[in-house]
Amino acid sequence: MRYLSTRGKVAPLSFRQTVLSGLAEDGGLILPERVPVLSENEIRLLRDLPYQELAFRIFRYFVDDIPEEDLKGLIQRAYATFDHPEITPVVRKGPVWILELFHGPTLAFKDVALQFLGHLFEYLLAERGERMNILGATSGDTGSAAIYGVRGKKNLAIFILHPHGRVSPVQALQMTTVTDPNVFNLAIEGTFDDCQAIVKGLFADLDFKKRYRLGAVNSINWARVLAQIVYYFWAYFRVTEAEGVERVRFSVPTGNFGDIFAGYLARRMLSGRIERLILATNENDILTRFVNRGDYSVREVVPTISPSMDIQVASNFERYLYYLWGEDPARVREAMACFGEERRLVFSPEELEKVREDFLSASVTQEETLETIRRFYRDTGYILDPHTAVGVRAALEFLEGYPVICLATAHPAKFPEAVSRALGFEPPVPEPLRDLASRPRRVVILPAEMEAVRRFISEHAL
Repeated sequence: MRYLSTRGKVAPLSFRQTVLSGLAEDGGLILPERVPVLSENEIRLLRDLPYQELAFRIFRYFVDDIPEEDLKGLIQRAYATFDHPEITPVVRKGPVWILELFHGPTLAFKDVALQFLGHLFEYLLAERGERMNILGATSGDTGSAAIYGVRGKKNLAIFILHPHGRVSPVQALQMTTVTDPNVFNLAIEGTFDDCQAIVKGLFADLDFKKRYRLGAVNSINWARVLAQIVYYFWAYFRVTEAEGVERVRFSVPTGNFGDIFAGYLARRMLSGRIERLILATNENDILTRFVNRGDYSVREVVPTISPSMDIQVASNFERYLYYLWGEDPARVREAMACFGEERRLVFSPEELEKVREDFLSASVTQEETLETIRRFYRDTGYILDPHTAVGVRAALEFLEGYPVICLATAHPAKFPEAVSRALGFEPPVPEPLRDLASRPRRVVILPAEMEAVRRFISEHAL
């Protein structure tokens, strides 16, 4: 399998090159040259596999330059840190199914990809005798998951930018209490979009990227998306078997379009057995406006109780546009240049009709999020975190003849303030979070300026 840029200006890459590159040198995002559509027999053979074996089989469709035993070892080590034998269990609660993605070390769905990616980076760098400085931006969960995936790894340093004061207190503590010498937490005085713009700008500076050997852990890294495809297959198999059906829907709370893009690829691989994906947003609703009205225009970021979704510019959206526009890199280049200037994109009725074959969408207010947490707990006894509640609320709008699987993207204990506002009490605190507040912390506060971050990296990089 070779890999291509959405903007079409770089030579095809191997999987190894793709992982170490992160963002393509032409500023595009990297995708496989083709998305395999599985036969009925291939799907049948995957259905009953344990999670790790399922991951290996799906990875092999996309990874042909890592020996099989090595790849199996990476997968086994990645998921050995999870506290549930099924890795991402699926449970029926009320009218929906909940896909629990919070059983990794930082209690968020990002662990599924970033535990694997940390081991993969270490493996590739050791083989090449090289070092890497990982650079990423987070709206909350990516940062801690990336840090836990990389901490203590050889030949790696990590620089994570998060918006100062705009992540939950627990999320901030999970990042800043990791004091390993190869971990650098940078609190940026701005929004997540500011952090993301700085990261993209530094990757676009090819001299700087090469000099400091920058690597990506944000969902711009293809390996992140690849790892997330697996749990769509896993949940699809569990629910269709339990329900005796062939088609399901998934409801995905999203801001950056990475998680739901993995679902889009799974839908293609499964030949439409995922009937549609329900794209759920909070008040930062650029993606819902795109699906429902063709309005992809940037507005001010609204701080909410689901902070990981407080995003206006969805970095993975370019990958979907590549497919929407018939894999035409020239069209993507033109559109992204236009978006950079005008901060909006316009879509034809015909294009929107194609979009709505893939997605349904709803935007959920903070009051609706709190009410959903209250009602769902009253009806089922199950506590939702505020991001998962956004997905559940959207799912309830589209219960139309198909089982709906809602992605539970974080443990509710990561957002005790929001849960307490809804229920009047905080959720039980799991073991990994119990002593966070008493641990030593290390963080540097910087202005939302690319040059300030550039200087810091140049002073502390490996």
